[in-house]
Amino acid sequence: MSGWEAVIGIETHVELQTRSKMFCGCAVDFGAEPNTTVCPVCLALPGALPVPNQEAIEGILSIGAAFECELVTDSLFHRKNYFYPDLPKNYQISQYDVPLCVNGHLDVEVEGEEHRIGITRVHMEEDTGKSLHGSETGRIHDAEYSLLDFNRSGVPLVEIVSEPDIRSPEQARAYAAELQRVVRSLGVSDVRLEEGSVRFDANISVRPVGQAEYGTRAEVKNMNSLRSLQRAVAYEIERQIAVIEGGGEIVQETRHWDEGSGKTSSMRSKEESEDYRYFQEPDLVPLHVDDEWRERVVAGLPELPAVRRHRIAESGVDRQAAAVMVEAGDLADLFDDAVAGGADPRTVGNWLSGDVVAYLRRNDTTLQETHLSGAHLQELAEMVREGALSSTAAKDVLGRVLQGEGTPAALAAKHDLIQISDSGELEAEVDAVLAANVDVLGKIRGGDMKPIGFLVGQVMKATRGKADPKVVSELIRTKAAEG
Repeated sequence: MSGWEAVIGIETHVELQTRSKMFCGCAVDFGAEPNTTVCPVCLALPGALPVPNQEAIEGILSIGAAFECELVTDSLFHRKNYFYPDLPKNYQISQYDVPLCVNGHLDVEVEGEEHRIGITRVHMEEDTGKSLHGSETGRIHDAEYSLLDFNRSGVPLVEIVSEPDIRSPEQARAYAAELQRVVRSLGVSDVRLEEGSVRFDANISVRPVGQAEYGTRAEVKNMNSLRSLQRAVAYEIERQIAVIEGGGEIVQETRHWDEGSGKTSSMRSKEESEDYRYFQEPDLVPLHVDDEWRERVVAGLPELPAVRRHRIAESGVDRQAAAVMVEAGDLADLFDDAVAGGADPRTVGNWLSGDVVAYLRRNDTTLQETHLSGAHLQELAEMVREGALSSTAAKDVLGRVLQGEGTPAALAAKHDLIQISDSGELEAEVDAVLAANVDVLGKIRGGDMKPIGFLVGQVMKATRGKADPKVVSELIRTKAAEG
């Protein structure tokens, strides 16, 4: 890519988790039998009139606020006109030049460097139905027939349009991943790519480094994972460079990403805004967001992922561990519960991001299915701090707690894992080890401190790992000095 610069913008469509659709009372039920959650409004039958969903509007306002957008006071719904088989009205109720949220941003980190990606607009529209093509590939050009399911038609859909500020496939993936985290933290959508509740379209162009004007862009669709997004962007950048360097020209078009072949292919020419013949929706009045409504939505925002990662890292936890916990969400909740009770943040953070995550993956389970609580972690951390458990024994106990065997204290006692920290109890064991290793003791008295570790290990072996190594080390040093 030497000599070339990629210019990438991403359009993200997020289905909101409302109980009913955007403009009617039909239930939003992913997985319902085809065409069972429909009514005259979402089927566009004559005479049916739309009514806006307040919960959905508040969802988009919270998304805009999370991206630090300007939340406008007065907004309009428009008709976006185009024909497609799964669009029963032949138009989509959307927003055009007066969206609800404008001029925001999202900060992402790639390889330790922070990048600010502008958010042009966040606006509300309704989703279309779903076409099911009867072919092995699921694509229309291989199909003998197509079926239409209108259950999704009218589901509240938020479109988040970035500025063309992204410059690499890695930045594109980081932007999409952080956007998912933010929206998920708001509780307005599950943002599951595999279920289509979040969909990314990438607008990609290339230009010579130093050139101000943008090149001709292509829009890439059908990327159903973050990995697919990164791969598709990388392929399209290389394709466009090869076309230009080969003397060809880039055509403004929509392209399909094929995960199997790892390539994009042409779908259709790309529409411009005038092709949609936007005009104000005559069946809906202008939308007014007053100060009280706006302030209530902003005040209800949760702690956002970037802020939470920073706060957890500031408590002494490794940045990567903080990121792992915040990514999972419920791990960060458990961390906060334990630390609020007085547990050491670093200790709990290491357990959650290491041992607990490994256990969940190994057993293909979720945190909710285990019996681990913040109180358990607090108790376990306190036992380590007081010297009642070694770090090794604590990991053993943690694994048993995850399996639902009991509380940390009860398990430590049951399995004889309580650490011996009383120097009086350990003195006889230390004396026995020193008597059996007189030559090693002589080296220590001669100023060589390295063999102390060997002697500590011998005491640990004699006590079946129950001795506090710090106490043992001090005893050895004291006795060596006395000699």
